[in-house]
Amino acid sequence: MKSKSLKLALYLVMFSVVLISCNNDDDASAPNIVERDRTEQQLADSDSLITYLSTHYYNSSFFETGTNHKYTDIVITELEEGDDVPDGNTLLINAVETHSTTYLETDYEYYVLKLNQGGGDLPKFTDQIRVRYEGASIASGEVFDSRATPENFMLTGVNANPGLIRGWQLTLPEFSTSLDFSLNNGIVEYNDYGLGIMFLPSGLGFYSGTNSGTSYDNLVFKFELLQYEEVDHDGDGIPSHMEDLDDNLYVLDDDTDEDRAYNYIDVDDDNDGVLTRDELMAKTYTEDETMNPFMSETAAQNYFDNNAASNELFDRIDFNSEDSTYELKTLIIMDSNDNNEPDYLEDTITISYNEEDEDS
Repeated sequence: MKSKSLKLALYLVMFSVVLISCNNDDDASAPNIVERDRTEQQLADSDSLITYLSTHYYNSSFFETGTNHKYTDIVITELEEGDDVPDGNTLLINAVETHSTTYLETDYEYYVLKLNQGGGDLPKFTDQIRVRYEGASIASGEVFDSRATPENFMLTGVNANPGLIRGWQLTLPEFSTSLDFSLNNGIVEYNDYGLGIMFLPSGLGFYSGTNSGTSYDNLVFKFELLQYEEVDHDGDGIPSHMEDLDDNLYVLDDDTDEDRAYNYIDVDDDNDGVLTRDELMAKTYTEDETMNPFMSETAAQNYFDNNAASNELFDRIDFNSEDSTYELKTLIIMDSNDNNEPDYLEDTITISYNEEDEDS
């Protein structure tokens, strides 16, 4: 079976995200913890991370043969002073990729080790992911959280449930999901999935929170990225990652109508009285030149993947019980005055393209 995005709209205004230890805990500081200056803390964290990467190695030769390795196969060992790195191992500082980002007006560097890219699709930073993982404190080496059984998490959440820490939002979309999966005695087995490690400063982790056991903790996560689902948090037809208008991988600074409801959770993005979804034109496909009509959900999905226009969004696939066929529903992003600004973001355009649907 092909493992790819199910492209489901998740109406998270009514959706409760389960809080786990990977959740962003910036606002849940431990009692009596004085909030430190982020820039100063990042300088200290950077030194600590570099020291760790320069004094620890991993079992690199293990991953040169075989397939579908687990996060539990990754062994990180401290290099004793005066010793050489053993054969078949690699010093982390010589293996990781260095990434830079700006978050909360602070410049950060974090480090990623890719052991397998994965053969499937790339999730976006607003999507739901299915993972197995282990998280540990770099300072103590203690494992504070792990999931040996695949579990789903929202990378970006809503309101009191902010989703996962910033480091996960940045790192997981750099990996691909599994190429496919199969059922073996009732157990799902994934094939060719993303496998890696991320090394995060506290500012991209829990910062002053104590989810890992202590505040201002630098973190290491080993993980397997298995599957993902594309998310539309407010169900307005626009996938949440497309509501990141400035392409900075952050949706909490995009508020077109300045009504304090960010676009990704705002059902009327331009506050013109017409819902965003109604400023998209609904379209239905029941057949094409080679299928008359769609005989399976997969056929309808593949048709969209191969034929969708650049301004066309996947909506859903409906089953027709009368003849056991499928209809592909899509949404067209309209720009009625051809000014390269979609109608749903322009408050002077108040055309509802779905009035007939509303009346029926």
